[in-house]
Amino acid sequence: MSELRLLGPAEIRDLAELLDVTPTKKLGQNFVIDANTVRRIVRVAEVQPGDRVVEIGPGLGSLTLGLLEADADVVAVEIDGRLAEQLPKTVQQLAPDAADRLTVVHRDALQITELPADPVRLVANLPYNVSVPVLLHFLEHFPSLRSGVVMVQAEVGHRIAAAPGSKVYGAPSVKAAWYGAWRTAGAVSRQVFWPVPNVDSVLVAFERHDEQPGDEALRLRTFALVDAAFQQRRKTLRQALAPVFGDPTSAATALQAAGLDPSLRGEQLALADFARLASVPVSPDAA
Repeated sequence: MSELRLLGPAEIRDLAELLDVTPTKKLGQNFVIDANTVRRIVRVAEVQPGDRVVEIGPGLGSLTLGLLEADADVVAVEIDGRLAEQLPKTVQQLAPDAADRLTVVHRDALQITELPADPVRLVANLPYNVSVPVLLHFLEHFPSLRSGVVMVQAEVGHRIAAAPGSKVYGAPSVKAAWYGAWRTAGAVSRQVFWPVPNVDSVLVAFERHDEQPGDEALRLRTFALVDAAFQQRRKTLRQALAPVFGDPTSAATALQAAGLDPSLRGEQLALADFARLASVPVSPDAA
């Protein structure tokens, strides 16, 4: 497809006025008003013609049009009824030849477990207030996703892509690593949004692992350990994991069985360490 006319500041404000939409912090709405940023996201995501792309929180359609411009088939998940109803109309007006490649799903992204077609890429300007839960939810429920790029709050993005030992390494880092390899892919200026947010943004890219580290039972067990380890991250694992294994002594025994020092802290363990620990049998007396 030839280059489309993407949404700029004037079009975004006109659409918002038409729909009586005031961007809200509750829904994490900050609309992208810069076409260059939209095309950059699509380029970093390496979207190819015919790709089935899922976009979460399309808003007024800035990124949606960029994805359609790349000849992708787009499923856009939008929680706001006014925006969901308007998006096909906007595409019909600005990109009529691409209208049949857009499907809009008006639902809460956290409640979706199936889509009209299995997506292979996730490309989105994620609402900042639910970015990590939404990301993990889609990776869990859509194994067809092979790669993606999301724009998130910089602090959150760096945490997702962090390596063990980093100051910002935490539960989101480990859980994201279960599904794939992550990297930050560039900062985004606050000025490309309306309204201008009071936080910085960053692009985060991922490639899904060819094989998951384990089955669903192991994932749930691993994530429970991760949550326990980082809920009290200043404590040693012997203490932090005591509620999971029953008491500090049992936790220390399990850690040693997994080849881990009980005096370590959660931020020092990689995903493989947590998964190995999750494979250690728990005493029937454990809480």
